[in-house]
Amino acid sequence: MPNGRYLHHDTHDHLPLGEERFSCAPGPAGWRYVSKTYAADGAVLATTDLTLDSRSRPLRLELRSGGWLVRGGAVDGVTWVRTAADGNPEHAAEGHDRAHAFTGSSPAFLIATARLLRLQPGDSSRVRLVAFTDPVLAPRTLDQGWLLESVQTHDTDSGPLQVEQYQVADLETGEQQIVHLAGDVVLAASGIELEELESPPNQWPTEYYA
Repeated sequence: MPNGRYLHHDTHDHLPLGEERFSCAPGPAGWRYVSKTYAADGAVLATTDLTLDSRSRPLRLELRSGGWLVRGGAVDGVTWVRTAADGNPEHAAEGHDRAHAFTGSSPAFLIATARLLRLQPGDSSRVRLVAFTDPVLAPRTLDQGWLLESVQTHDTDSGPLQVEQYQVADLETGEQQIVHLAGDVVLAASGIELEELESPPNQWPTEYYA
């Protein structure tokens, strides 16, 4: 079970936005990722708990940030409930979209989207996602284009490591980024830096693609 730490920084001025301490592993349902994101003073900014099913669809999602709570999952597209974290029902709002999955600031969503698409080198695909934007987890639907540019094998002390390089584009704004993945860990992406990793990434089980 990889445990580690990502650093988040602003993509324009590179100012630090926080650090995300995470763990992730395959499980009975498919794959689970849990994390907490901290400010420089140690205050908790956000939490992420994402479980994928055996086909990498979002079986269960729980996000907390800015006094808000979102719970969601895949039901005829994706569905969610956004409410105040204190449980006040007056602020509860349900949402539904015929999107493929969710996305947000956590690297968990890059992993989830890549595994959902199951691209081969040179393949590209378009995916519709519901994003929850920090800090108040407001939902927004967007379309992304994913291209798996290459897969390279690197020798490490723990054995060969396959690194996938993706080009990811926001199809509305045209903004692009390069994402490097290894198994179920993001090595680098726009605004994200892997600072610590206590054990090697899990290789994504090939039976999940059946």
